[in-house]
Amino acid sequence: MERRLGFVGIVIENRHKSADAVNHVLSEYGDHIRARVGMPYKERHCSVITLVVDMTTDELGGLTGKLGAIDGIEVRSALAKR
Repeated sequence: MERRLGFVGIVIENRHKSADAVNHVLSEYGDHIRARVGMPYKERHCSVITLVVDMTTDELGGLTGKLGAIDGIEVRSALAKR
């Protein structure tokens, strides 16, 4: 399968509760993550992480599926057509 450039947006409702689980999943896919930007948003009591990834659709599905299964996590993603 062909790898494609894309992004993953992650909203974490409670970083103290979910950070370890999120970081564990991200480390599993670390070879495919090209950039990571994280921002705590104290006014809204949440955190946001944006990833730039280079992966297949199956790999992206695995990453987003594992992240989405963590309580208090919202995740959205997209890959370029080529």
